[in-house]
This record gives sequence, C-alpha cells and structure tokens, in this order.
Amino acid sequence: MSDNSIIRSSAIMAAGTFVSRITGLIRGLLLVAVLGTTLLGDTYNVANTMPNILYNLIIGGALTAVFVPQMVRAIREPDGGSAFISRLVTATCVVLGVLVFISIVAAPLLVHLFASSYSGRPEFKLTVLFMRYCLPQIFFMGLFALLGQVANAKGKFGPMMWAPVFNNVVVIGVFAYFLHISKGWKVSTISHSQATWLGIGTTAGFVVQLACLIPVLRQINIKIRPRFDWRDPEIRKSLHLASWTLAFAAISQLSYLVTVNLSTGAAVRALKAGITTGVGYTPYGNAMLILLLPHSVVTISIVTAILPLLSSHAAEQKFQEIHDELVRAIRLVGIITVPSAIAFLLYGPLITRTLFFGISNNDARYLGLVLSAFALGLLPLSVNLIALRGLIAFENIKLQVLSNAIMNLVGSLLAFLLAMTLPAKWVTVGLAAALALSYYIGAWTSIRLLRRYNIEIHTGEITGFYARLALIYSVVAIPLYLIMGKIPGGNNAKLLVVLSVSGLGYLGIAKAFKIAEVGAALAVLLRRRRS
Repeated sequence: MSDNSIIRSSAIMAAGTFVSRITGLIRGLLLVAVLGTTLLGDTYNVANTMPNILYNLIIGGALTAVFVPQMVRAIREPDGGSAFISRLVTATCVVLGVLVFISIVAAPLLVHLFASSYSGRPEFKLTVLFMRYCLPQIFFMGLFALLGQVANAKGKFGPMMWAPVFNNVVVIGVFAYFLHISKGWKVSTISHSQATWLGIGTTAGFVVQLACLIPVLRQINIKIRPRFDWRDPEIRKSLHLASWTLAFAAISQLSYLVTVNLSTGAAVRALKAGITTGVGYTPYGNAMLILLLPHSVVTISIVTAILPLLSSHAAEQKFQEIHDELVRAIRLVGIITVPSAIAFLLYGPLITRTLFFGISNNDARYLGLVLSAFALGLLPLSVNLIALRGLIAFENIKLQVLSNAIMNLVGSLLAFLLAMTLPAKWVTVGLAAALALSYYIGAWTSIRLLRRYNIEIHTGEITGFYARLALIYSVVAIPLYLIMGKIPGGNNAKLLVVLSVSGLGYLGIAKAFKIAEVGAALAVLLRRRRS
C-alpha cells in the first residue's frame, strides 16, 4: 500500500475523528466551565472515567483490535461471518450486562480504590453518585466497539469515526444547559438532582452513539441473531486471546490507578495548604484530551486503515511487507505529531488560556503546564500504537502484555518518585512528565519485540526522519515563541498567529526540502479539495 493509498484510506476516518475530537474538546471546555478544575471537577471526571477503566480492563482491548483478524477470516466463510459474529455479539452482551450490574453495586469500593483520599470527605458520596449513573456506558461503548469492528472488517470505516460526534453533541447540549444555571458550584452546593441529570445526560450520549451504527449493519449483509452455542473453536480462540488482552488492560489500569490516586491526593493536600488553583486529576485529564487530538485524528485513523492489510500479510508471512507498512505509517504519522508535540511544549499555557473559559487565569495556565509536560510523549505514543498493531496482526497478545508491563512499571515508579519529591502543587505536572517518558520505553520495547517475527525496524528509520521534521518546525516555532509577548492582541490573536505562521512555515520548508511524505499528503488533500 503506497503513501497515497494509506492517506486516501484514512481520509474519511481522519475527517470523522477530527470532528469527533473537536466536539470532544468543546465538551471538555464546557465541563470545565460548569464544574471547574478543582475538587468538584475531579469528582465528575473520576466517576466518568471509571466506565472506560472497567471496559478496557475486562473487554475493551479485545473488541477494538484482537477480534479484527478473526472477523477478516470469518467473513470469507459461506455465511459471510454471520454465525461467528452472532456468537461473539451475544457473548459480549452477556459479559457487558453482568459487568455493569456488578460495577454499579461495587461503586463505593471503586471510589475507595481509585480516589482513596476522598474517603470520609464530601467528595466521596458525590463521586459514587456520579459513577452509578455513568457506569451503564460500559454496555453501550462495548457493543459500539464490537459492531464498529464488524463494519471495519467489511470495509466500512467512516461510520465508527463519525458516530462519537453525535455522542459529543448530546453531552454538549447537557452541559450548555447547566452552564446557564450553575453559579459557582462546589462539592457542597451541587444538588443530588443536578448531579443525577449530569450523569444521565453523559450516558445518553453513548446510547445515541450506538444507535448510529444500526443502519450501517443493515447495509453490510451480516445477519446478527442471538446465539448461545459458544463452543465454536473460533470463539474459544477469541476468549483465549481476550484473556491476554485482559492482562494487557489490567496492567494499564493499575498504572492509571496510581495516577488518579496521586493526582487526587495532591489536590486534597494542596487545598489544605490554602492553594485554590486546580492541581488535581481534572487538569491532567483535560491536558491529555488536547494531547490526544492529533494522535486520534492521524494515528488511529492510519492504524485502523492498515490493520486488515497487516493481518493479511501476517497470514501469508509477508514479513518485509509488514515492515514497510509499519515504517510508512510511522513516517506519515510524524508529519503531524512532531510539529504538534513541539507546539504543545512551547505554547501549552497559551493554548489552554485561550481555550478554557470560565476558569481563572492561574487554573488555565497550570493546565497548560501539564500539557507542556505531556508534549514530547506524543511521538512515542503514536509509534508504540503502530508497533503494537504489528504484533496484533500476528495475534500475539503476550508480547503486547510484556511491552505494556515494562512501560507501565517504569511510568508508575517515576510517578511515585516525583509525587514523593515534588510539592503538592506540582505533582500533576510531574505525573504528566512521567507518563511521557514511559511512552519512549514502550515504543522501544514494542519495536524490539517485532524482531521475533523478523521485522527489524531500525531506530535510524524513525529518528532521522523525525529529527528533520523537528528541526524544520523549530526553525519557525522557536523565534515565534521568543517574540510571543510582543504579538499584538489577546490570547486568541497570539495563538492564531503562532500556530498559523509556524504551521505554514513548516509545510513550506518541508515541501522545499522535498520531504516525500509531506508532498504526498498535500497532494492528496489538494486533489480532494478540487474534487
């Protein structure tokens, strides 16, 4: 698959993901405007993150990647894969339903576990309340992920990328309504009914998101019916692979457990010390939301487009072709992630002061410092995801578990070290830096593990190309950073100038130096614009 083919295959997905992430960002901005970045915002964010934690822990990784190679094989069967997929959907619904019930009952235990500093405080009851209305999201996001992968296996990539937009629109409407009636809410002043409707409104977005896939399933000629004959060999293989995916996810969530506990604990200590700036989990989560924008738009779109192809190459043992696809994907992703990482590093506080309204300048600036600490982790985050997709193509989840374990062990140790040595106010910034560094360990490990399949990606194939892109962008971005204070106008004007000038300058210089991937991307985009 050529650069142009990869770009074309991921163009619709990238467009849908871009709109999804932009609406997701608007959703996050409204959330901060309504609940702030202090403890009230933390209670909602910890509760609303729990469905993702449990979903990923139990079944998420299997639904989003492990089953794709099996679906690709199943649709070649005479029934088009209907029997296998029906069994898989039925089993998934049962597992998700049981998981939702158990998690709702165990909500207080989950809060004790993930936000132990809330125990005995007003934040505890509010977090439990939010969580119980958010936990049903597990069922809807799980079924959406599985049915979306069915559509992907049949070559329908766009709907899965666009459906989250409708999810975000619903939640944007909910928070826009509460923005008008919330008057400086605090943990002690928000009512039970207000918290209830915030939780229900958030979950309603996932219901709408799932509903968007129903018309698509009718178009791909796969008839899904309840089937409980789960002794099929392919189902047993799926469950075996999923068990390793569970280990993969468990390691990730243990690391996340460390992050949430350390950040919420730092927020409580900072408040006791008289610090009113939001320094807990909410700044961490919102900075990550911004960081993931280029990653989600570009990297996830590209890896989704190439995974079926990688699976086919793996089945035919075309190792050189897999190597070439992975390297090509890493280089294409770098076109966006390299300048984005440098922009986040240099302009982090300016970006957040511009985007986040309804909070103090100090709160917005702190959020920007967290974003700057995250920034350089964007590069290995994307490289690692692509390398892991190479392992997924061979259906080897064990090696993914090993890579993830090493990465999260390093990240957790760094997080503990920084939390013990930094003042409470700066713990969350340190946690972001620890995660960024751990991504480099993860990317290096995943690339090394690919060698077990005779796929040797040399660091020179990546670092040299990325270094050129970084130098090209820095030539324009660093001078702009140095004169940023002299640019006339407010934050909006300054951000518009530095991003547009640095972006156009980067593209112009890259084109002049004949960076092939940049030229290919521009050519495809220009052709799409003319058509």
